[in-house]
Amino acid sequence: MNAYYNFLICVLWTVASAGIGWCLLQGAQRITYVTLADGQRAERRLPILIRLLLPLAPNLASLFDRPTFDKSRKRIERKLVSAGLDEVMRPIDFLALRILVPLVLGTMLSITLWFILPKIPGRIGMVLALRRPAMVVIVFLLSSAYPSRWLAGELASRHRNMQRSLPFVLDLLTLSVEAGLDFMSALQRIIDRRRLDPLGEELIRVLREIQLGKTRRHALRDMAARADQPDLRSVTRALVQADEMGVSIGAILRIQADQLRVRRFHRAEKLAHEAPVKMLFPLIVCIFPAVFIVLLAPFFLEIAHRWM
Repeated sequence: MNAYYNFLICVLWTVASAGIGWCLLQGAQRITYVTLADGQRAERRLPILIRLLLPLAPNLASLFDRPTFDKSRKRIERKLVSAGLDEVMRPIDFLALRILVPLVLGTMLSITLWFILPKIPGRIGMVLALRRPAMVVIVFLLSSAYPSRWLAGELASRHRNMQRSLPFVLDLLTLSVEAGLDFMSALQRIIDRRRLDPLGEELIRVLREIQLGKTRRHALRDMAARADQPDLRSVTRALVQADEMGVSIGAILRIQADQLRVRRFHRAEKLAHEAPVKMLFPLIVCIFPAVFIVLLAPFFLEIAHRWM
């Protein structure tokens, strides 16, 4: 009878493990899409941990749907909109992830460290075993900061993409407007012939809002506030002023394109000047020891051979 129960428990554990593994695999393979203003679907890649825990976030939504978290929700909403993730998750879901990530990831890592550290041989294992509570606290703090770091990385990546694409888009807009096309036609042609990227998504939304009746200056201002990228904000501010004062848009576009190229050149110079400083640490830590080992290894081997 005991053998029968043991066999049944093993079967149940196997089925449960297979079900959990299948659910994790399905969640890891799931791809998230957002719908753009013109009906296109754009892919949003999320980390595996975020994809797995995001369906559980609504269970904690009631905790953060209070007036106490109004400022936090507004701040996170601005970041999600700027990062292009406003359709992927709500601010309440992101706040819930701040609880779920340390609860799941921190607990798993803490249990792993708690049982593995004492098994490390020697004095190092004894020292680490005594520091287990402090290391568990550090693991929980690092895991709780993971959602904010991920969102900041997504926002920085989107801003860099816009920064790289903006000078080329302005050049195309300038050539199109100076060739005789109006602003709307030039914008539509550029959108149709460019690969979809974050700047293209914002331009699609601007074009759609203008077609639905919003004035050009209001659509541009909304794009600047939504993207929150410094170069794009300066360009839209110049275009809005040109629209209000009746100045030629082609001349403004050419001036802005020239200024962006100068800024890009200065950024490249700054990165080039920072390169030697950034290379110093890997040079000292990795390359110099390797050179010394290659050069001095035969000498030390010869000395060891003579002493033996």
